[in-house]
Amino acid sequence: MRLTTKGRYAVTAMLDLALHAAEGPVCLGDIARRQEISLSYLEQLFARLRRKGLVSSVRGPGGGYRLRCPPEEIHIAQIIHAVDEFYEATACEGRGGCQQVGEVCITHSLWDDLSQQIHSFLSAITLGELVGRGEVQRVSLRQHERDQRMRAAGDIVVMALG
Repeated sequence: MRLTTKGRYAVTAMLDLALHAAEGPVCLGDIARRQEISLSYLEQLFARLRRKGLVSSVRGPGGGYRLRCPPEEIHIAQIIHAVDEFYEATACEGRGGCQQVGEVCITHSLWDDLSQQIHSFLSAITLGELVGRGEVQRVSLRQHERDQRMRAAGDIVVMALG
């Protein structure tokens, strides 16, 4: 069992949004560049996140996305569920028909318990908690510095061509 790209990218993008919330609306292009996620994929994810009420969009110049509530109120499990992602460790996806005859297998309850533990774990962590972690802050700073260097290099190329 593993969380798919959809769930991981949704959490990554929402964390990026939370980290840059003080700057105003965040455009998906900036998130895509910093997190190396396809812009078209982010657009699909944010459409789902908006429908579930986790983000709101701001149109026009300087527009982008904002969190609908404080990061301390958004649990990681909410984000994963918002993009229709589930973490189910049972082979039958929790339905109970693990074996060919439609009955549960002998390890069904073990894997079901694991699924519940994963859900409890992800439900106990908020975006606000992640934003406050030192390692998250260090990675965000590194990404910001890389972004600044790339922008500066782009400005030098534009001036040389102009």
